[in-house]
Amino acid sequence: MTEALVSTQWVADNLDKVRLIEVDVDTTQYEAAHIPGAAAFNWQTQLQDQVARDILSKEDFAALLGQAGVSNDTHVILYGDNNNWFAAYAFWQFKYYGHENVSLMNGGRKKWLDEGRPVTTDVPKYAPTSYTVKSINAELRADRDYIKARLGKAGFGLVDVRSPAEYVGDIIAPPGMTETAQRPGHIPGASNIPWSQAVAEDGTFKSAEQLRELYGNKGISDSNDEIVAYCRIGERSSHSWFALTYILGYKNVRNYDGSWTEWGNLIGNPIKKGAQP
Repeated sequence: MTEALVSTQWVADNLDKVRLIEVDVDTTQYEAAHIPGAAAFNWQTQLQDQVARDILSKEDFAALLGQAGVSNDTHVILYGDNNNWFAAYAFWQFKYYGHENVSLMNGGRKKWLDEGRPVTTDVPKYAPTSYTVKSINAELRADRDYIKARLGKAGFGLVDVRSPAEYVGDIIAPPGMTETAQRPGHIPGASNIPWSQAVAEDGTFKSAEQLRELYGNKGISDSNDEIVAYCRIGERSSHSWFALTYILGYKNVRNYDGSWTEWGNLIGNPIKKGAQP
């Protein structure tokens, strides 16, 4: 079974056996320098539908991977800036569309550069492939109705991974972010556990013991029957979804990619403001 999380050293030792794909918040960073052999996906233009507010369709996902020369059995390594914020979002989509052979490089772009490892500005060219989405893992995704049906029920864990200012309702979105909701606040019953708290100083994930304590102190543990993570548009929550699923091994964890931009826009949706009790 492919390891979901691999080290920078492992990647350096296996560069000729994997397909690296960089996914950055700041999409200009790839052009400045990247790991040799790495391709790049633009989260704004390539990892979401360009008309409807949605993730890529099955057909568009297959086309994107085919254009990048990725086959169904290619081992893909995802990494990026901002502690793998959007790389984790890409990882979630890969898993959603059934690509099993995919890993996240722990520490992302920051750790690779901090360690002084080789980079290049050369853009590789790969022969296109015919990629086929063979399964859709719908159990990895939550929607608004899924959450509404479970609000207030025992065993349902809801994790708001945004900043405290977003959670309490002081701001609707981080500064500079244009895609927002009409109302600030959080989903009733959600625990505020900012995604950045799961990251160590060097950009890697904290240890399983540290993460278990972090989430457990806010009532999120393996005793939950179901757990859903959300943020503003589903990318920060993908990072927390990864930590809960692949480092802690919790079952039935979903990402709500509609997140606050959807929830805070809906007429009559329950919203709460202020700090959690």
